[in-house]
Amino acid sequence: MITFDDVQAATRRIAPFVRRTPLFRAALPPLPQIGLKLDTLQVSGSFKARGAFSRLTLLDEAGRQAGLVTASGGNHGIAVAYAARAAGVKATVFVPHSVHPAKAQRIRDYGARLEVVGAVWDEANRSALAHAERTGATYVHPFADPAVAAGQGTLALEMLADDPGIDTILVAIGGGGLASGVSVAAKALKPAIRVIGVEPTGAPTLHASLAAGTVVTLPAITTKVPTLAAARTDERNFALLRERLERVVLIEDADMEAASRLLWEEAGIAADLSGAAAVAALLAGAYRPAPGERVAAIVCGAGADGISAAAAAGR
Repeated sequence: MITFDDVQAATRRIAPFVRRTPLFRAALPPLPQIGLKLDTLQVSGSFKARGAFSRLTLLDEAGRQAGLVTASGGNHGIAVAYAARAAGVKATVFVPHSVHPAKAQRIRDYGARLEVVGAVWDEANRSALAHAERTGATYVHPFADPAVAAGQGTLALEMLADDPGIDTILVAIGGGGLASGVSVAAKALKPAIRVIGVEPTGAPTLHASLAAGTVVTLPAITTKVPTLAAARTDERNFALLRERLERVVLIEDADMEAASRLLWEEAGIAADLSGAAAVAALLAGAYRPAPGERVAAIVCGAGADGISAAAAAGR
């Protein structure tokens, strides 16, 4: 699907438009010291801006004039809307009814046309594809577009430049675009590094596909986290991740809620539930590092979930 050269090329293209975010090392009781890659501080609030700009910078003038269309659980749509506004390009974003209202509003605030369709991302995506076919708009897939995945991989280049000693990277998986880009870049720089995928039990898309040995479509999605709620991964992502991931671990929605609250209370990091997923794998014991293992978790999206939970608890 993508190569290390693709990730390096994406780094050069998107450099004028995105932030180089910090890798923050901290102990978050009861966890030992870990690295936290804070793409909560990325433009638009998540790693998705990397992929959106990577795709946008490859468009010719005809593609720019046609505008962009995508489907998203929230963060990708925000990133596409942000990138489109920065480039003076029109954008339409389809989201499911489960999208967080604040994320839907941000898409509107960035000037994109918002269409709310279906219960889950896959249903919204069918409408986005139909829109692209009908209007000629450029469709920007959130995880199965090679340019998007290459853009997401730039995150791993920054992590290993800041800390070459990382042994293990934990990364949340929705459709697999971030994990694809990160694993390609990280394994190219450090072949022995372990990349651990993290999925919710209510949408174990890649976990189920790896167990079956082929891409499967989940019969139902029960997670309440729309940004991690793809019923099916892409075949190219699956082929790439099957070779590069150490394994995929599963967590509950409640684990993400607890991790989001921990990040806020212990470090002042405002992560949405998907952004807290990698930390949740550690907090819940789904992944247990060996003594001395240098672990880094990608905090991939910003949100007020932890703040809201702490306020509700009276803290």
